[in-house]
Amino acid sequence: MILFPRLYAILDSSAHESTQGLLAFADALIASGCTLLQYRNKGGNARVMLEQATQLRRLSRAGVPTPHVRLIMNDRADLCVAAEFDGVHVGQDDLSPESVRKIIGPDRWLGVSTHNPEQLREADLTSADYLAVGPVFATSSKNNPDPVVGLEGVRRARQLTRKPLVAIGGINRANAASAIEAGADSVAVISDLIRDPRKSAEEFFRVLR
Repeated sequence: MILFPRLYAILDSSAHESTQGLLAFADALIASGCTLLQYRNKGGNARVMLEQATQLRRLSRAGVPTPHVRLIMNDRADLCVAAEFDGVHVGQDDLSPESVRKIIGPDRWLGVSTHNPEQLREADLTSADYLAVGPVFATSSKNNPDPVVGLEGVRRARQLTRKPLVAIGGINRANAASAIEAGADSVAVISDLIRDPRKSAEEFFRVLR
């Protein structure tokens, strides 16, 4: 069983006007104590993604001897390896977990998004290191989100797996604790970290103690 941090910060490139803005955002999160960051870029080409990912990796390793910061690549197993990230996260429409595992090897983290009990049961049988369930609440971070599963969906997911469970979708400082109480080990957050990321992350840590 891996030790999973309470806060799983997602860096969505579409929320930033430039690479420098993305890096400044990541730097503030790392300064707050975030140790798990996912890089998500749904619209960029591979060259831009690799360039940004490489700079993120360099940034995450610059603060020695700070605690190790894990970087997770969204969707792209190939770029995860090329950028020397620590893992990859895939959805239901991406490469299968076992195909991803063959690319990233046995030591990197592999996460899988699920949206109902059937998907979670199937993902639980794979080599995935952790599973995500959601959207727990209504979210504006996706154009065509899956149906909201609610806190009951988190409770059901907790009953179906012993792997670390990440609640995602509409998570903010007001409802994060309820997702943990429902059985999640961690909460993935996008929008509620954008404004004043260091202060926001520190408030999440206080809420999630």
